[in-house]
Amino acid sequence: MTDRTIQQSAVTVERPAGRGPFLIVCEHAANAFPPPWGTLGLDAAQQRAHIAWDPGALGLARALSQKLDATLVAAGLSRLIYDLNRPPHAPGAMAARSEIHDIPGNRALSPAERAARTEAIYLPFHARLRAEIALRLARGQPPVLVTVHSFTPVFHGAPRAVELGVIHDADAGLARAVLHEAVARTTLDVRLNEPYSAADGVTHTLALQATPMGLANVMLELRNDLIATPEAQDAMADTLAAVLNGALSRMEAA
Repeated sequence: MTDRTIQQSAVTVERPAGRGPFLIVCEHAANAFPPPWGTLGLDAAQQRAHIAWDPGALGLARALSQKLDATLVAAGLSRLIYDLNRPPHAPGAMAARSEIHDIPGNRALSPAERAARTEAIYLPFHARLRAEIALRLARGQPPVLVTVHSFTPVFHGAPRAVELGVIHDADAGLARAVLHEAVARTTLDVRLNEPYSAADGVTHTLALQATPMGLANVMLELRNDLIATPEAQDAMADTLAAVLNGALSRMEAA
């Protein structure tokens, strides 16, 4: 695989002509392990597990893109090769251990190896996302940035009751509006800044792409057992599309 092919596979854009106000991002959409990195020493089960990607998140993001007529920017490679929601200097960008799993191919990476992955994956992904934002800004249509993730029902042996996490970076405005609408419109166990928050380093994309431009933004975390099938993803997208539209209307009214 050539450097150009790798860079092209690092990011995919769907519905580029979307006319809706939202711009959907899915940084952990894929569990692909192409050359030159291969499997990073992981077995097939580990490559399918949550450590490698966010199961169900891409299907949900695609359904939201369709229902909201929103452009979707999604990752094409496993987050274990490079986690696009982490800055290049963060250990978690190329984690040597994830949950209970060692990642042999990420052990003792040299500065040159880290730089090569950053150039091949992180830079093209965030450049393309920034370009999508810039074009909308130039047209006088500042996008509302929504990142879509999933999390496991059990973490280190402890069950998680939360079903929908609504996460914010510096600006909590949209997140609080989403929380209000989700509580009012759904029966989901919805919580603000759970199971993660900005303190856990999970809002890099929001901080990099939305906050400096003053864009409304929110990170959605769905428990992955709720979006395990295409049918469940589509149904959840119906629910969340109504929540997001309601939240945006609430902010505009305020």
